[in-house]
Amino acid sequence: MPYHSLPDSIKTSNCRIVYLCRNPYDSFVSAWHFFSKPRPESIEPLSCNDAFDMYCRGVIGFGPFWDNVLGYWKESLKRPQKVLFLMYEDLKEDIIFQMKRLAEFMSIPFSLEEESEVVIEDISRLCNFNNMRELEVNKTGKSIRHFENKTFFRRGEVGDWINHFTPEMVERLNKVIEEKLGGSGLAFKTSL
Repeated sequence: MPYHSLPDSIKTSNCRIVYLCRNPYDSFVSAWHFFSKPRPESIEPLSCNDAFDMYCRGVIGFGPFWDNVLGYWKESLKRPQKVLFLMYEDLKEDIIFQMKRLAEFMSIPFSLEEESEVVIEDISRLCNFNNMRELEVNKTGKSIRHFENKTFFRRGEVGDWINHFTPEMVERLNKVIEEKLGGSGLAFKTSL
């Protein structure tokens, strides 16, 4: 949900917001696979090219990617005690550091004893993508109409966009990113 769409009761409350952002390249691939799932068999599959065009034009669930990301990014810069902006690629690169960051943001930092007893590592193993995907609740049922829970867990890898993008797609998306996010200070890692 875009930041500007959040109810004022959340924006003005003491609650904290953690926003997890993924680079726009992998975000597109993930969205394409996700939104292709609930399509009835009577409707032609959504092609990668058509989906990409829609993504670049901002015609996607929850509004344009750029507006959504930029809203939380700006708010995290303005009020870092209220909004923590995390990058998925940073989590994949150094989960322990990012978990410490999250715990400090939530005002419940890990103690030295917890760190020495590898509590952070244990939590990271319990919450890793593959483990979460294998939980029965995430393999069956629906939590959102038309979307099976298992559709929320595809691959969880960084850099899968390379298997889907043509050089022309990369060029177009780079131009859109510069147009929409240029000057914001927000930069994305495209691979580890």
